[in-house]
Amino acid sequence: MPNHKSAEKRDRQNARRNAVNTANRTRLRTQIKKLRAALDAGSIHDSRALLSETVSLIDKSVQKGIMHRNTAARQKARLTMHINKLATK
Repeated sequence: MPNHKSAEKRDRQNARRNAVNTANRTRLRTQIKKLRAALDAGSIHDSRALLSETVSLIDKSVQKGIMHRNTAARQKARLTMHINKLATK
């Protein structure tokens, strides 16, 4: 338990930020799972539509500090690569 008013406030702030970060991280993971499911199903049109949304969400996650920029770049590259492979088949 915090012993000072400032520590109590910091606890409240941390709880709020934790809730926001968790919601954003969950939204990101769900979107990536949707894209991967579309890729596994082999639907190129759905995959391309989901790719733009997913890349946008990944970029927003970097801005919000949810994900490191190198991790984001790696994920975007891999997802794009999978869609390009699917398109050539």
